[in-house]
Amino acid sequence: MSSRNSHANKAAARERLRAEREAQTKKDKVRRQVIVAGGVVLALGVIGAIGYGVMQANQPGHWEKAATAELVKPKNTAGEDGTTVVIGKPEAKKTLELYEDSRCPACAAFEQASGEQIKKDVDAGKYKLQYVGATFIDNAVKGEGSKNALSALGAALNVSPEAFLEYKGALYSKEQHPEETVDSFAKDDFLLKVADTVPALKGNAEFKKAVEDGTYDRWALEMSKSFDKSGVKGTPTLKMDGKKIDTPQTAEQFTAAIDKALQG
Repeated sequence: MSSRNSHANKAAARERLRAEREAQTKKDKVRRQVIVAGGVVLALGVIGAIGYGVMQANQPGHWEKAATAELVKPKNTAGEDGTTVVIGKPEAKKTLELYEDSRCPACAAFEQASGEQIKKDVDAGKYKLQYVGATFIDNAVKGEGSKNALSALGAALNVSPEAFLEYKGALYSKEQHPEETVDSFAKDDFLLKVADTVPALKGNAEFKKAVEDGTYDRWALEMSKSFDKSGVKGTPTLKMDGKKIDTPQTAEQFTAAIDKALQG
């Protein structure tokens, strides 16, 4: 082999090595760019997720939104915000005020003992019944059940005063009333299941829609404000024309206390 050919072969070999090195350098650069770009995209994704999470965390909750929603007042109510709920014969001279929270276990015990007697007395025209609903247990033990049940009671009141009283009694029944710390009333399905035990509400499409849509959520909050303004500190609380009655433990004690209050 001539020295000229040998020199050419070496030059060609060097050129191939240079080309290979340049190609490898380009590949490494592209790979680094891809890795950097991927890292940027991942970082942006993490930042975006955090930003979205912060934004969602700062969004008002359901009941915060309900506080500024349009106020829909149930039928069979009075007053500017529809929070005056008086049931009974207009000619009845006395009015029994009843303050209750749907999640309240003491209210459940009272209703189980005296709820039926109250309905009989109201039907007989012995007195009218004024109901004031509270929601303070939601704050005390956390949850939404008091507010949600009160909203559902508004939907029942929109059907009729009788449906309201029957539904209230069903919510407080031994079979349906949960422990105070168990927030079953926060679930619409549970409230509708209880409603199925009330003939006027079972299969009632309008009532069902009102519960699921939260039609009376704002009304429930307004009713809760009425309780807060009343000065009453606990539930159940009974008053006859503004004068407090000690809460009776049995139906017999209830009738005796009411008869005494009616004479006063």
